[in-house]
Amino acid sequence: MKLLLLKELPKQKIIDFFHLHWGSPKMVISSGIYDCSTLDGFTMIDEEEKIIGLITYIMKNNECEIISLDSIEEDKGIGTSLVQEVERVAYQNKCKRIKLITTNDNLLALKFYQKRGFELSKIHKNAVQHARRIKPEIPLIGHDGIPLRDEIEMKKVLS
Repeated sequence: MKLLLLKELPKQKIIDFFHLHWGSPKMVISSGIYDCSTLDGFTMIDEEEKIIGLITYIMKNNECEIISLDSIEEDKGIGTSLVQEVERVAYQNKCKRIKLITTNDNLLALKFYQKRGFELSKIHKNAVQHARRIKPEIPLIGHDGIPLRDEIEMKKVLS
């Protein structure tokens, strides 16, 4: 496995990855609308140069926000390594905290981030319904048959 800056990959490879895993590179969340293929980030690639993990983020006002995180192979430390790399960059850029938004159905993400020091900070009720107006391909039912409705904001204070 090798860690790279996202901009070191061909842009089409990034766009194709987001189409495969998110339906499109467009991310619609309560903090904004983002084209993930244009954001800063890191990727983990395997020996065949296939993307096995990818994280995107933005920084503004001494805060870093993780916009997307994908780990294709679970329980291999890929997601953890990517989050740690963003934390390192955020700290170097004098960010006070890192935040992210996930959805109410994403129990794996809630578990993953809490184990890494993130705390639940806010619930945006029915936010996914609003996002669906902009990105209609967002499904009604999410992981494990859970209706996809709310966004959960999580934060981690950097020390």
